[in-house]
Amino acid sequence: MYYIGACCIALCIVILTHYLYRWRNQKCNGKLPPGSMGFPLIGETIQLFIPGNSLNMPRFVKKRIARYGTLFRTSLAGHPVVISTDPEFNYFILQQERKLVELWYMDSFTTILGGTVNAITTSSYIHKYIRNIILDYLGTEALKNQLLAKIEVMANQGLQSWFTQSSIELKTSIATMIFELTSMELYGYDSSKSSKFLSKMFADFFSGLMTFPLYIPGTAFYRCMKNQKEAVKLMQDIFDERINSPEKRRGDFLDQLIDDMKKEEFLTEEFVVKIMFALQLASFVSISANLTRTIRLMTENPLVVKEVKEENEAICRRKENVDASLTWNDYKSMTFTSQVLNETFRMANIAPGILRRVIKDIHINGYVIPKGWTLMVVATAIHMNPKKFDEPHIFNPWRWNNIGPNVSAKDFVPFGGGMRSCVGAEFTKALMSVFLHVLVTKFSLTKVEGDTPPGEGFHVKITAN
Repeated sequence: MYYIGACCIALCIVILTHYLYRWRNQKCNGKLPPGSMGFPLIGETIQLFIPGNSLNMPRFVKKRIARYGTLFRTSLAGHPVVISTDPEFNYFILQQERKLVELWYMDSFTTILGGTVNAITTSSYIHKYIRNIILDYLGTEALKNQLLAKIEVMANQGLQSWFTQSSIELKTSIATMIFELTSMELYGYDSSKSSKFLSKMFADFFSGLMTFPLYIPGTAFYRCMKNQKEAVKLMQDIFDERINSPEKRRGDFLDQLIDDMKKEEFLTEEFVVKIMFALQLASFVSISANLTRTIRLMTENPLVVKEVKEENEAICRRKENVDASLTWNDYKSMTFTSQVLNETFRMANIAPGILRRVIKDIHINGYVIPKGWTLMVVATAIHMNPKKFDEPHIFNPWRWNNIGPNVSAKDFVPFGGGMRSCVGAEFTKALMSVFLHVLVTKFSLTKVEGDTPPGEGFHVKITAN
């Protein structure tokens, strides 16, 4: 028995050693980029998600650039990955959709959206349909015709509500305000008539989404999935109510999807609910995070506030009626405000990177990135390149006055690139610009010092001008 046991142990050690060797020495029709694969299954995922300064590239990436250069391999959540911080190569990759690469999401996101992700990823027809319908409701024409005015109303109501409070936590308040606008526009959700805090569910869900996908009670990802199930159930109820009560139709995004279910086979009930969930998540999470970051950076730079205020007050003075709503031309005349947003987008780091899956071996600088691997484009590393942006860690909106020929589209990719560039880019910029316009022309904002424990958010006091 001792001999048999010893043989079994030895066999297990041999198998494990062989597996580890194959894991760390992946097959490739050429030379892999330098790097380390970490441990099987876990890889180097934990190191990537260690919190760092959001105004800098992840420490994980920074250390490996110093060790391996701008292109290196690793493993994240069991997937072999090549991470690139090279502007030329990244720009090239973002133009190679369905030629060398295809859209790819983290396993946690794919688990949540299931077949919806696969359908959008693999079908150009479905991707085009989703893109076009979003543009119909959140694009330039929608902004010109109705959304710009609604955004201004939202900003006025939100700031007026904050003004009546002794102080507010900025990130939570902005997230709730934007959620109420987007959820009402997309599918008619009115938070005042619901006992469920749907905006908090989405916020908590996103926090858990950006963690290691370990589905065990007590983990952040487990709580994330619990929030996801509750949010999807609530959206399913909204869908069912709209189907069963035609008199409640509003002509919104959800109604359009329901109408199109009669002629588009891929628009199943599950697909529609999941699309509502994904679009709500994408719209409110990214915009609220960027707007919060913008305001925080502005409070630390009084000269920026001064110039934004002067520019927007000039817009008010040009109006014959001081109470008239902002027009599209007003929005487009916010030159310095736009520079402030560009600078925020350059410095912000909401997600670790843009993901693509390799569908054909890619040859680059003597290396091969094998088919089936994942590519991560790290935008922050590009935006923080001192060769392109002088003193990149300094918030300096004036740099965009004369950015010069040294910086091109490949050096600034806040909304991705190629055919997968963010369809909500204009909506994001318009919402943030209009909110800042109302803030600086009607209110003032000051940071509240010393009344909250560290790590419990950024608290501010709103006062009227």
